[in-house]
Amino acid sequence: MNTKVNIAGVEFKNPITVASGTFGSGMEYDDFVDLSLLGAVTTKGVANIPWAGNPTPRIAETYGGMMNAIGLQNPGIDTFCERDIPFLKTKDTKIIVNVCGKSESDYVEVVERLADEPVDLLEINVSCPNVKEGGIAFGQDPKALYDITKAVKAKAKQPIIMKLSPNVTDITVMAKAAEEAGADALSLINTLTGMKIDIKKRTFAVANKTAGVSGPAIKPIAVRMVYQVANAVKLPIIGMGGVATAEDALEFIMAGATAVAVGTANFHNPYATTEIIKGIENYMTENKIDDIKDLIGCVK
Repeated sequence: MNTKVNIAGVEFKNPITVASGTFGSGMEYDDFVDLSLLGAVTTKGVANIPWAGNPTPRIAETYGGMMNAIGLQNPGIDTFCERDIPFLKTKDTKIIVNVCGKSESDYVEVVERLADEPVDLLEINVSCPNVKEGGIAFGQDPKALYDITKAVKAKAKQPIIMKLSPNVTDITVMAKAAEEAGADALSLINTLTGMKIDIKKRTFAVANKTAGVSGPAIKPIAVRMVYQVANAVKLPIIGMGGVATAEDALEFIMAGATAVAVGTANFHNPYATTEIIKGIENYMTENKIDDIKDLIGCVK
């Protein structure tokens, strides 16, 4: 049975990784998960300098999921290179580094810093607000997405994955902009913007007022967007959004995703990733499928 998949020339032993921001760099899960069993580990977003993130409270539970407005708190690229990469290199898995920034130069600085580091792929988080353009996220305007993709691609030594925001009218427009600018792969979806009111306190449940909604509630939307993008561009896709079981992961794969990231599920079931890998293998055995590639995009 072959579970290997290929994203932009990088071979994963299986199609399962984790969603950025839900797994740290794997250290927090090392007691629960043998990271070497994963196809890849996707790190929390890293910026050119440390970010403090948003004021608290910045997490709230919601029906069928959760909301977060962490604000990409991270220790910065220096600490990441000194601490996180050496840890991940002790594991037999591919390394995807999620990169964030507040301007084009921020992203480019991190990408250049990672050029000589032993990491496999760079996932560019374009849901960050572009401070120089009045705060609209790079991923919500096709021209901004095209420009940031082109700028990063010009400097990156590793293949780049553009992480698309679902908070747009037509996600295929964004996917095509990233493809035209030279992206090597896409990941989708990032969180959907939502809001929750605390009726006892008569205020917002999250200090930021709005937050990113994730978890099972968003899965049908994510599967639909992955399907649309898979049929609009020729790039490999890492699908994500509410994946908690092997059945969920297989939906994304059949919709056209080459790999699948597990996010919110890690918080309530730290074993989710390895259970999903085993579940996919069991499905393939039961259905006499020798190669997972036969399942990728099989639903038309």
